[in-house]
Amino acid sequence: MTKDSKVAVVDPIKSNDADKSDKVNLKDKQKPQDEDLSEEDLQLKNELEMLVDRLKEDNKSLYKPALESLKTFIKTATSSMTSVPKPLKYLRPHYPDLQNLYENWSGSNEKSLFAEILSVLAMTYSDTGKRETLLYRIHGHCTESPGSWGHEYVRHLAAEISEVYQYLTLPPGEVGQTVEEEDPIKPFSKALEELPPSLSQPPSQDQLLDLAMELVPFFLRHNAEPDAVDLLLELEAIDNISKHVDNENYQKTCLYLISVSPFLEQPDDTQVLRVAHNLYRANQRYPEAIVLAMRLNDRDLIKSDFKSPSSKVMQKQLAFLLARQHVPIEWIKDEDEEIDGELFECLSNVKLPEYFKEFGKTLGISEPRSLDDVYKTHLETRNVSVDSARGNLAGSFVNAFVNAGFGNDKLMVDADEGNSWIYKNKDDAMLSATASLGVSLLWDPDVGLSHIDKYTYSNEDHIKAGAFLATGLIHNGIKTEVDAPLALLSEQVESSSIPIKVSAIMGLGYAYAGTQREDLMELLIPYAVDETLSMEVASVAILALGYIFVGSCNGDVLSSILQAIMERDPKSLDDKWTRFAALGLGLVFVGARDNSDVIVETVKTIDHPFARYAETMIEICSYAGSSNVLKIQEMLHICSEHIDGEKSSDLHQSFAVIGIAAIAMGEDIGAEMSIRQFNHLMHYGEPVIRKTVPLALGLISASHPQMQLLDSLSKYSHDSDLSVAFNAIFAMGLVGAGSNNARLAQMLRQLASYYATEPDCLLMVRIAQGMIQMGKGSIGISPFHTDRTLLDKNGFCGLLSTLIAFTDAKGFILDKAHWMLYNLTMSMYPRMAITLDEELNVLKTTVRVGQAVDVVGQAGKPRTISGFQTHETPVRMANNERAELASDQYLSYNHVLENVVILRKNPGWEDDNMQI
Repeated sequence: MTKDSKVAVVDPIKSNDADKSDKVNLKDKQKPQDEDLSEEDLQLKNELEMLVDRLKEDNKSLYKPALESLKTFIKTATSSMTSVPKPLKYLRPHYPDLQNLYENWSGSNEKSLFAEILSVLAMTYSDTGKRETLLYRIHGHCTESPGSWGHEYVRHLAAEISEVYQYLTLPPGEVGQTVEEEDPIKPFSKALEELPPSLSQPPSQDQLLDLAMELVPFFLRHNAEPDAVDLLLELEAIDNISKHVDNENYQKTCLYLISVSPFLEQPDDTQVLRVAHNLYRANQRYPEAIVLAMRLNDRDLIKSDFKSPSSKVMQKQLAFLLARQHVPIEWIKDEDEEIDGELFECLSNVKLPEYFKEFGKTLGISEPRSLDDVYKTHLETRNVSVDSARGNLAGSFVNAFVNAGFGNDKLMVDADEGNSWIYKNKDDAMLSATASLGVSLLWDPDVGLSHIDKYTYSNEDHIKAGAFLATGLIHNGIKTEVDAPLALLSEQVESSSIPIKVSAIMGLGYAYAGTQREDLMELLIPYAVDETLSMEVASVAILALGYIFVGSCNGDVLSSILQAIMERDPKSLDDKWTRFAALGLGLVFVGARDNSDVIVETVKTIDHPFARYAETMIEICSYAGSSNVLKIQEMLHICSEHIDGEKSSDLHQSFAVIGIAAIAMGEDIGAEMSIRQFNHLMHYGEPVIRKTVPLALGLISASHPQMQLLDSLSKYSHDSDLSVAFNAIFAMGLVGAGSNNARLAQMLRQLASYYATEPDCLLMVRIAQGMIQMGKGSIGISPFHTDRTLLDKNGFCGLLSTLIAFTDAKGFILDKAHWMLYNLTMSMYPRMAITLDEELNVLKTTVRVGQAVDVVGQAGKPRTISGFQTHETPVRMANNERAELASDQYLSYNHVLENVVILRKNPGWEDDNMQI
C-alpha cells in the first residue's frame, strides 16, 4: 500500500452528516410533521396559519380581527411559561413573512398592534443579536402595557434594554465592537444594518429609560424586586425606583440594594445605599435608616435620622445604636442644645456595665475565675514549668481578659492589701499588671476609678504608668459628663518619665477613641511634632490621634502628622516604633475610600522606606471592610514582590498581608477567597509574609472559630520558624476570642506541653487560653455588629494596632511593649441580646437564636434563622447567629435583636391562658 493510499481509509465526519441514531428514524422523518401533532395542536396551527394568510390578503377589514385573534392566542399561551408557548412555536416559520408584511403595511391604526405581536414573536429569534423585541416595541409606538404579554416577555425586554444601553454608552472608539461575549459575529451595530428600514435606527437613551420605567412597576408588583433594581442599575437610574416602591415591597427592595452594594464601583455603591436609606425613611423605618447613615458615615444624615422620630422611646433605641457604633454625641445635637438626661445615658453607654452584669448573672458566670480554672494544667499531658517572670506576666493578661467587665477578680480587684499581684512582677511587667485593672473594671468608671486611684500615688513609675493606662481603658466606649480621663491624664502627658508619658497619651487615645475632639488634638499634636522627643513618644502620640480622629479625614491632624514625619531625621524613621506613626496616619482614613488619594501622593514624596509602608497602610484603612476586589489584588501584587536590600524595607509586605484580610473581611465570599490566597502565600511567600499570614487569618475571622481555619492555624503553630508559630498561637486566640470553643482549648493545652521548653511560645499559649474565655465567654472582638452590616471603627483600630505590634513580636510584645495587647480592649464588646421595656428596665422574654440565613432575593417570607433554640433574654449571641422574638407578645423598636433592644407590648396580642 502506497503512502498516499493510507490517507482516506475512512471518510471524515462532517457537521451536517446524519447521526447513526438518526438512520433508525429515517422513515419517520420522511413523514409529514403534522402527523406528529395532536388534533388540538393541528387545529391551533391551522387557525394561526389562516390568520397569517388573512393578513396577506388585500381586504383591510380582515386585518384588525386577525391581529386581535393572534394577540388573544399568544396572550393565552404566554400566561404560563413552563414550556415554549405553542403559538410562538407555530408562528416562528412565518416570522420573516410577517416582517415583510409589516414593512409594506399602510399607515393604518393596526400597525402598532402588529408591531407588538412581532415584538413578542421576536423572542423566538433572539439568537440573531438584532434585539428586535425591543426595536419593534419602541419604533412601533406600542401602547399596551408590556406586562400584559407575560413575565417572560418583560424579562426578555429588560435584558435587551440593558444590552442596547451598554452599546449606546460605549466610547466612540469602541462602537462597532461587540457588547456581549456570546455574540462576537453579529455585534449590534452590524445587526442594525441588516434590519428593515423601520428598525434600523437605534433607540435613544431616553426611550430606553421610558420603557424601563414601564417595566419596573410590573417587576415590583410581581415579587421581582431584584429584576427591577438590576434593570435600573444597568441604566444608571436607580434613584427612579423610589417612585414605585410602596410599603408592601420596600423591605425586599432595600435588602437587595444593600446586598448588591459591595459589588458595585464607586460612586454607585454609596448611591444605592442612599436610595435604600431614603426608602427606609419614607416608610418610617428609623433604625434601618440610621444604620445605613452610619455606614455612609454621613454626619448630616445621622443627625436628621435621629431627630426625625416623634417617639422618645424610638429615639432611645436609636441612641443605643449610635452608642454601639461610638458616634460622637456632638454629631446629633446643636451647639447650645441640652440632651435629656435619660437620652444622654443611652447615647453615652453608661448603662452598659449594668446590663452586662445582668447578662452575666443570667448566664451564671458572675463568679471570678482563677488562672488554674483557665489553664486546666491537670489536663495537660506533662507538667509545664514556666519561669516565674513570664508566667506572672501571662497571668496578668489572662486574668484581665477572662474576668473582663465583671470587676471582681481575685488577683487584682479583690486582692488583699499588701498582697497585690503587681508586686510579683518586675519593671515593665508591673505596668501591664496594673493596667489589667482597667480591663477587669471595663466600662465601669464609677467603680473603677476608686480601685485605680491608689496606684497613681505609687513611687514606682511603672505602677503609676499602668494606673494611667487603666484609667483610659475603663473609659473606652463610655462618655461621662465629668470628663475624668482628660482631667487625670492631661498633666501626666508632660511627665519626664517615658513610661508615664506614653501611658498617659495612650490612655487618652483609649478613652476618647472616635470622639474627634479638637481640645485633644491641641494637647497631643505638640508631642507628635517635637523632634527632641524619641520616636516612641512621637509615634504613640500619632497613634492616639489616629484613635481619636478615626475615619474623620481631619485636615489639621493629617497636616500635623505629615509635618512631624517629614521634618524628622531619616535615621530616626528607621526606628521600630515608626510603623505606629504610619498606622496613626492610616486610621484617620478608615472607610474614606478614594478621599485618601491626595495624602497618598504626598506620602510618596518622602525619601525613605516609610513612604512605602505608610502608603500601603493608608490604602488598607481607606478600604477596610469594603471587599474591594481591585484593592485586594493590589495587596496581593505587593506580596508577590521579591525584595533585595535592607530588612526594614519589607515591612510594607507585612502590612499588605494584613490588608488583604482587613479589606476582605466585610463580605463572606471575599473572605473565603482570601483564605485560599493565604494558603498560597504561606507556601510560596517570603519569610516576612509567612510570619504575617496567621495574623491575617486571625483578623478575617475574629471571634468566629471555623474548623478549616483552626486546622490551618494548628498546623502553623507547629512551624519550625518560631515567629510563625508565635503569631499562629495568637491568631488562635483571636479566632476563638470569647467563644469558649472546646476544640480550640484542647489544641492550646497540647501546645502548652509541646512548647514547655520555649518560654516565649508558652507565654503566648497562656494568653491565647485567656482570650478564648474572654469575659467567661460573654465578650467578643469582632468589629462587625448589627447583623454584621456595620464596621465598628474603634473595634477595627484595636484589632489592627494589636496586629501591627505582632509584625515585630520580639521588638514589642516580647520586649517592653507587651501592654499593647490591651489595644484589644477597644474591640471587646458583650456578645449579648438584652431586651428592655419602654422605661429601660430589663425585660425577660423568649427569643429564638439560630444560624443566620441569607434571605435576599428569595420569594415569600422565608425564615431568617435555621437550627434555632429558644432561650429567655438576656441571651448570648455567636458571631454568625441571629435572634428573633419567639412570640407576638412584644414588638421590637429595633430591626435586629442584638445588643440592647427596647420592646413594647403588642396591642393586638391575646394570652392563650387569659380567663374569659
